Amino acid sequence: MKTLNSLFVYAISFLFLTSCGHDEIHPADVNNSVTLEQLLGSYDLWYVDLESTLGDGQTVFVEMAFTLSFLNGSIYANNNLVGFGERGNGFGTYVGMYDANGIVLDVNHALDGHQRFEVYQVSISSIELYSPINDTSYFLRGFQRSTFDYDAIFFENIDYFLQEYRAWDNSLTTAEGAETAFDDENYLFFYSEGGQALFKSSIDENIANPDQIQWDYTGAYSVEDIIGGGTKRLTLKYAFNGSDYFELSVIDDETIKLYHPISEKTYVYSGRNYIAFMRTIQSDKQGVKNQKLRPQKTKRQENKRSQHRASELLYFINS
Repeated sequence: MKTLNSLFVYAISFLFLTSCGHDEIHPADVNNSVTLEQLLGSYDLWYVDLESTLGDGQTVFVEMAFTLSFLNGSIYANNNLVGFGERGNGFGTYVGMYDANGIVLDVNHALDGHQRFEVYQVSISSIELYSPINDTSYFLRGFQRSTFDYDAIFFENIDYFLQEYRAWDNSLTTAEGAETAFDDENYLFFYSEGGQALFKSSIDENIANPDQIQWDYTGAYSVEDIIGGGTKRLTLKYAFNGSDYFELSVIDDETIKLYHPISEKTYVYSGRNYIAFMRTIQSDKQGVKNQKLRPQKTKRQENKRSQHRASELLYFINS
């Protein structure tokens, strides 16, 4: 995993590559046709472009995934950013099985059961997954593992990366800098609930089991880009104690560094108890429900696909 300083350029380039329209291809006009099974297998990874989603419905396993892969009847998903690009040789984790027939894609998710989609080809490397059940369309963009920029996706979604450990344990506080109340906050926990990004912090010390941590403070958090640099700005908005601001750096997949500009102090935290996401709600022993979904940051538009559904389309095109 690259450091944040080297990820900034990658994030910009990836956004450029994935910005395209939704003009549909009509394969009857071309000769180099392939089946849906062949089309799905023509790319190693299908990146879920959540910002392009149309309709008000929700298919959980799609909105949880950064990428989906369709390999000989098996579906793999990259739901986590820890190990992103390495887990499952870059494909991620096995999540279920599928069957492709004509334009129909039947998915049997390992936990969420049967889902049916109609697949429409938007471009040579882009497809639309339309769910007739909830009248929602998801747009996926195809990439090969060798050219897919895992680091750019990691950089864009660090706020989710923070949620992938049951606790962040303070392993170092520098002696330099002024003392602050944050010096005593030895554990952090980031999670989502009700569409909000939330956190808890604790002044407990030397807790072997993160489930036994007593949380002293709560609030909301946000992660934003810092203009002109490759670091991120982490804001902790305490419920009763105002806000704190840090420059966030990722050292590796299980270590983060927080620099506090006001006090000029640095804090290093290590991830404890990795969470592998497979479904939206995972309750811990203290009743925290962790809903790891990627919320669409733009307002969803009306989906008109139901007015233009194909009655029969048995092939697609490939370059």
